[in-house]
Amino acid sequence: MTAIKSREIRLISRPEGMPTKDNFDLVQTELEPLQDRQVLVRNLYMSVDPYMRGRMNEEKSYIPPFELGEPLTGAAVGEVIESRTQDFQPGDIVTSNFGWREYFIAAPQDLHRVEQEIQPLSIYLGALGSTGMTAWVGLNLVEVKADDIVFISGAAGAVGSVAGQLAKIRGCKVIGTAGSSSKIEYLKEYCGFDEAFNYKSGSVLEKLESAAPDGIDVYFDNVGGEMLEAALSVLRTHGRIIACGSIASYNATEPPSAPHNLPNMTTKRLTMKGLIVSDWLDHQSEFEREVGGYVQAGKLKSKETVVTGIDQAVSAFIGLFEGKNIGKMVVKLK
Repeated sequence: MTAIKSREIRLISRPEGMPTKDNFDLVQTELEPLQDRQVLVRNLYMSVDPYMRGRMNEEKSYIPPFELGEPLTGAAVGEVIESRTQDFQPGDIVTSNFGWREYFIAAPQDLHRVEQEIQPLSIYLGALGSTGMTAWVGLNLVEVKADDIVFISGAAGAVGSVAGQLAKIRGCKVIGTAGSSSKIEYLKEYCGFDEAFNYKSGSVLEKLESAAPDGIDVYFDNVGGEMLEAALSVLRTHGRIIACGSIASYNATEPPSAPHNLPNMTTKRLTMKGLIVSDWLDHQSEFEREVGGYVQAGKLKSKETVVTGIDQAVSAFIGLFEGKNIGKMVVKLK
């Protein structure tokens, strides 16, 4: 078979604050010949996600940092081009963690076959991928139930928009916040949120108190900082917090100034639980059956912001922190 040339994105320096294009390099490589028990995959779509910013720092967190000079990794959906194993056949659609590149060679255990009937295939990076599963896990983690009042920050993003819809399916009242009028319209008209407000147009606390005058039962935290502080003030006694992310501080060079009211955790007898979706991979089949059923029945909608070309992947990633996405940010590979 003719040698495969592939382009990939590498991290060449560690960002200080907001990443820039100078932190990355686009490199062309030539793949090695395929060996026994290996699979050649052409990526169709790749994901860019806020958590990747933490991996660009040198400090180890819950997941090892990206290595300088090496290709980045992340969720991707691809098509099997050639297989030297009976586990996969050419034409199979698979998900992997080999994003940020056009082609790759992998062992069978590093691939997960998905159904082609659900379209677009990029949905396996969003509503039926790790972001959708993060939303699903978060709601299960604190046992969100019918009649709960749920507040979601970063609600127009990939995780928040799915979390809100899944909470609605459970019979909850859902309140979301986002940073533009178009995103507020998206939350109300497309995702079915009961209330939504623009956090840039006034006091977050005042807007949340207005949307939930009787308080909230659950806060799904994607932002941290001021949002968490407002939620701590409005949560009812025995309320629950899903600690999913804190995008407000991902590019910060100084410690966050909020929240100031953590004693509310004690006085209100609150519960706060953090989650890493990779801890729940043994529930992936259950998630795909349940949420895949909602997608196929039209009960859960998936919106994407699609950027085309691996040469635009870095701009798409940086755009996450500039609020340029509605729903899941996806890079379509040519």
